[in-house]
Amino acid sequence: MAFKSKIKWVALFVLVLSFASLLRHLSIAKYSTVDLVQYSALTAFHNDFDTLSGRQSIPNKKLWEPVKPLQSLQPYANPRSNYPVPNEQSNGFIYAKIFGGFSKIRTTICDLVTISRLLNATLVIPDIQESTRSKGISHRFKSFTYLYDEEQFIASLKNDIIIVKSLPDNLKAARKRNEYPSFRPKNSASPKFYMKEVLPKLKKAKVIGLVIADGGCLQSILPPGMAELQRLRCRVAFHALQFRPEIQILGHRMVERLRAWGQPFLAFHPGLLRETLAYHGCAELFQDVHTELIQYRRAQMIKRGIVHEELSIDSHLCRENGSCPLMPEEVGILLRAMGYPPKTIVYLAGSETFGGQRVLVPLRAMFPNLVDRTSLCSNKELLDILGPETPLPLNPFQPPPAKSEAQLKEEWKKAGPRPRPLPPPPGRPIYQHEKEGWYGWITETATEPDLSAVDLRMQAHRLIWDALDYIVSMEADTFFPGFNNDGSGWPDFSSLVMGHRLYETASSRTYRPDRKVVAELFNMTRDNVYHPKHNWTLSVQEHLKKSLGEEGLIRQSLLSKPGVFISHPLPECSCRISSAEVPVHVKGNDGQSVHGGEEECPKWMQHGQEVPLESAGEEDKVEDNELSEYGSTLVEQPESNDSDRTNTSLVFDQDDEMDPND
Repeated sequence: MAFKSKIKWVALFVLVLSFASLLRHLSIAKYSTVDLVQYSALTAFHNDFDTLSGRQSIPNKKLWEPVKPLQSLQPYANPRSNYPVPNEQSNGFIYAKIFGGFSKIRTTICDLVTISRLLNATLVIPDIQESTRSKGISHRFKSFTYLYDEEQFIASLKNDIIIVKSLPDNLKAARKRNEYPSFRPKNSASPKFYMKEVLPKLKKAKVIGLVIADGGCLQSILPPGMAELQRLRCRVAFHALQFRPEIQILGHRMVERLRAWGQPFLAFHPGLLRETLAYHGCAELFQDVHTELIQYRRAQMIKRGIVHEELSIDSHLCRENGSCPLMPEEVGILLRAMGYPPKTIVYLAGSETFGGQRVLVPLRAMFPNLVDRTSLCSNKELLDILGPETPLPLNPFQPPPAKSEAQLKEEWKKAGPRPRPLPPPPGRPIYQHEKEGWYGWITETATEPDLSAVDLRMQAHRLIWDALDYIVSMEADTFFPGFNNDGSGWPDFSSLVMGHRLYETASSRTYRPDRKVVAELFNMTRDNVYHPKHNWTLSVQEHLKKSLGEEGLIRQSLLSKPGVFISHPLPECSCRISSAEVPVHVKGNDGQSVHGGEEECPKWMQHGQEVPLESAGEEDKVEDNELSEYGSTLVEQPESNDSDRTNTSLVFDQDDEMDPND
């Protein structure tokens, strides 16, 4: 009995202590003055980087260093021969309507200026249909000025062509009556076409119109005797086309906020666009309704004659051929294999990422500091840059009317012979998002509805978002494209950024991966993609390092330049300063220079810019001592079946966040 009594007292004592502890915690929770703080990406950055040993310390500095073999390349798009100023007595006026998004607009404007110079014509500021079609945008802007600085554009090209803001008053009425001849040139139109077909009608009518929807109106590669026209394209793309001041201010403010953390950052553009995925038949890389959306758009392209293949093709075969984009998960694995630590700041560029946030989840798990414009800008800043807009129509969404009691009784009577089944459960409410966009039509109708006023306005907004991303991508320490050189002939965002970075600072770190090679690498380790072997990691590093240098430039010249000149403006728009290394001169099958054909820079450019002697091929070598730079990222583990071999895996192999089954 005494033993049982002791147990009762001990149990009572434990209960009293538990009750006292509970009261203590409740009082702390009730009277605590600590407020809950909402998560902020910038606050997370601050906490992350404050934990680093010193804000100035940059891990793996070699991942951010300039590409030394390309340091001798300098931008030089000035005229180099007899280049007269434009004749005031031009042959007539050229006005144009430009259809398409950000990339198509930019390349088309470059072609329009070049054609105006070729035909000795006066160019009327072109109409950007993405902004004029979008009803309700700010009244402060008019088409071209919605995106670009009109005054800067006119002043910068005053020595090349004559540009006017509109047609003279005596010619406007005839344009409204469509009395002037118009053309719909393709992006492969030759100078001969303009000289023989367009110029005679221009001289006769004094005004012609161009309707351009292919992302250009002049072939990319011009005869060697037209090198000055190629340099004119560079002056337009890299000097004359400046975004309006509000966009530039906010874009550079975003860069300053990224730089404020004292760490370099990498810009990544996925290139996941619905039109591009449909053109190349990459539907099977997605799931559920996204596959249906891609296939529907592909069927439209086949009907219009844009695509000449079958509707259903093997998407995985297209991926192995390099026709499909790298998925964000694959890009994250490549960057980690290169040695980029998890705390690397990755800026996500692109106004549209087909597949939404779901396709970005693996990349965000590998790089938690993945940000975009919404992370760096407040809603007020993004709204201010759009200007005052007219209000959209009232919300047209109406839930289905509720059935009356009489209707329910009538349905019950018509339910069929007895014994009747139990009545169906009450219908769940229909939410608004289920009737907006593609949610509302893909499951109900076989035809995609016309764009609504909201859709048209969003198209105009995407021009602004792409412009902001373009500025950040240009200023990034490293740029990685998810999709470029797709072979469609259409310009893409990544190619334009890569061409501009090559022109401005050729030695900046811009990866140019071969998607076919990358697909082969992933096929080698598909079952152990999160636990790669040491040799696989070295193969990734070797390929990506080669893509940074001359080998990547040669491939870029062969694949990208035939489609869009400003995506690879070498050698026409560059020169080389004195260098101890002599670049390899490579020519194509047509005899034109592919790489290494740049002229020597003028003496005024070479002063103080001599490139020091560097060991040949230093950027392309993967040496053991260099792997020590990745000591914080790579961990070697012994193989179980062979004691002489080692296995290198990434540190995120042991990270719970990186578990693919998590």
